[in-house]
Amino acid sequence: MAIKKIESINVIPFIDIMLVLLAIVLTTATFIAKGAIKVDLPKASAQSAKVEKPKDITLTKDGKTYLDGVAIDKNNLVSLLAQTPKETTIIINGDAKMNYEYFVGTIDTLTAAGYTHLSIATKKE
Repeated sequence: MAIKKIESINVIPFIDIMLVLLAIVLTTATFIAKGAIKVDLPKASAQSAKVEKPKDITLTKDGKTYLDGVAIDKNNLVSLLAQTPKETTIIINGDAKMNYEYFVGTIDTLTAAGYTHLSIATKKE
């Protein structure tokens, strides 16, 4: 039995596959680079819902409370948030060395007032 030597390789199927893969990569890369597909949105007579900016509450280790950077009395927190919709996100920035009871009390006060979209800010190590 004699072994037949291969003298050439047909590379045309390989080129076809590579061209298809290249077309797929180039098509998806344009969507990734822009982040979204551009569309021309239609006009409407009604206004869209206003998106509320998140509220920032800062709790310091010495027991001070700040609402959006302004020092407030912690007992007036709910009354100062009265005009804020209940669906607004509230970000709580708490000092790592503050009293845990003070932190839990603030969250309890906010949830009792009906604010359920609470986030706790942390720092990545």
